[in-house]
Amino acid sequence: MLTSRFTSAFGLTHPIALAPMAGAAGGALAGAVARAGGLGLLGGGYGDADWIAREWALAGGASIGVGFITWRLTPALLAETLARKPRAVMLSFGDPAPFAGAIHAAQVPLICQCQTLDHARAALDAGAQTLVAQGGEAGGHGQSRATMTLVPEIADLLAARAPETLLLAAGGIADGRGLAAALALGADGALVGTRLWAASEALVPSGFHAAALAAGGDATVRSKAPDAARLLDWPQPFTIRTLASDFTARWAATPEALRADPQARAAWAEAMATGDARHATPVAGEAVGLIHDILPAADILTRLSAEAARRLTLLQGAIPCSTRS
Repeated sequence: MLTSRFTSAFGLTHPIALAPMAGAAGGALAGAVARAGGLGLLGGGYGDADWIAREWALAGGASIGVGFITWRLTPALLAETLARKPRAVMLSFGDPAPFAGAIHAAQVPLICQCQTLDHARAALDAGAQTLVAQGGEAGGHGQSRATMTLVPEIADLLAARAPETLLLAAGGIADGRGLAAALALGADGALVGTRLWAASEALVPSGFHAAALAAGGDATVRSKAPDAARLLDWPQPFTIRTLASDFTARWAATPEALRADPQARAAWAEAMATGDARHATPVAGEAVGLIHDILPAADILTRLSAEAARRLTLLQGAIPCSTRS
């Protein structure tokens, strides 16, 4: 229904990639997105090799890629991953240069997620074929730039320096209006997180999905508390966006104190495992206010593309359209 340089380059039906959300984008979700005509990216996250192997098998033979948190990736894990012949490797939150050579040598497309212009320049220096411009609206880790301004600024950079490089927009895109806007801003497609986090195949407890359906976009916060609860030392200036909860309110002012409170950390871990949204931190972005149902990934992709195609047709024909979907 929608074609772009991204769909042509990757042989896709939809100009949509699954954000490789750590702990949520498992094999079933990545495989479902791939079979539906999007780019399915497994959430390799912090580099648990056993988890990656298990979830890769659950993709059911679909051609999927994988994303990693760069500062936790090791050469050994990357080599193991490349041996599986992934559809693409995405690197986020760190310098891609130490790993780019091996990815290029394996003839696997390199995707780099960027939160600033300097990140984009470093990705180009590393030879990335696709850049993701991630706005601060996104769930999970990120920085402060807004999608609306970051995407066209990086699009301009690419036009001047590397016009063959593809660009995906990320952050706040959960319906066809957002996808159409991403294309209008100069992106070749979108990397979608929160909307696919709310897919039936996602590794997300039902309690978190229920909380998301009840939430508006104002119900998210950025903080350091979830990382402190996991004893993770995330580099500056990245923070994580989650749904607000009693937990985030309790630790907003003193997140680092969690590191010395094993009882509080254990209670948080239990809430995360059981889907107790009140005492946990479900990872979702500002687009949560645009999500009103839990659907199979294939239905989500079809809906987003159809809505975006309709919006773009209306705009192309200069036909006034409502701001309502």
